[in-house]
Amino acid sequence: MSNGNSPEYERPIEDVSHDAPEDVSEEARPSVGRALQQARIAAGLTVDDITTATRVRIAIVHAIEADDFAPCGGDVYARGHIRTLAKAVGLDPAELLARFEAQHGGRPEPTVTAPLFEAERIRPERRGPNWTAAMVAAIVAVIGFVGFTFVKGGDDGGNEASVAEGAQPSSGESASPSAKPKKPADPKPEPSDSAIAAAPADKVTVKVSATDGRSWISAKDHNGRLLFDGLLAQGDSKTFQDNEKVNLVLGDAGAIELYVNGKKIEDDFQPGAVERLTYTKGDPQVG
Repeated sequence: MSNGNSPEYERPIEDVSHDAPEDVSEEARPSVGRALQQARIAAGLTVDDITTATRVRIAIVHAIEADDFAPCGGDVYARGHIRTLAKAVGLDPAELLARFEAQHGGRPEPTVTAPLFEAERIRPERRGPNWTAAMVAAIVAVIGFVGFTFVKGGDDGGNEASVAEGAQPSSGESASPSAKPKKPADPKPEPSDSAIAAAPADKVTVKVSATDGRSWISAKDHNGRLLFDGLLAQGDSKTFQDNEKVNLVLGDAGAIELYVNGKKIEDDFQPGAVERLTYTKGDPQVG
């Protein structure tokens, strides 16, 4: 099984730059992936060496060197991998990123300041319980109980005073309507565990929640139309619906909780793993 390190695979293209003018046109320059591959071979490094040094997976290194950036999970992750690989083989990341942006429609408007490509390789930090909020809630409960006890004691004292003054109610008289005990209100039903528990049967409904950290996600309908593409912060949720199917890409699947057609998906997603999923009306089995 070849891992892309055989001599035939890594034979660089012949250098004919000595016969060409110094001002090489943009079209004559090697592509981003080809430039990274040539620099790696010139440095005497294998794909395994690059993976060990950068922690970028072998499959992604091969795909980038073939100018296939789809496995990166989006342009934001692709830029991060290009920058990391360029530094590993001694190239200027700015020049390769500029060439990538020129070939892919330019840099999009920035949405976040953190390097999102790290989500695939770094496990998100787990937050501990919020003890401050718990202490505040306990203090408020104690204050409320003390206030209720004080008010209740004042009411009992007033009743005893009225009896001492001879205002005793007659045993033969019916009680005042205002003295009738009020019927307790019916308790409100608890909210459902999922906001899409009553999802319509003729559609596919997918709810994505970032419960254990933030994650970049992308969602498309059955026609390939983009429903959402961006960062989902911890605690945020997005719900997508289509007549046939919903296609998802999760940048950090370990941070995501999924509900499909009102049922929770129990897949054991690993932190930092990029997952591509498709759900239909017959799920929660992956379509």
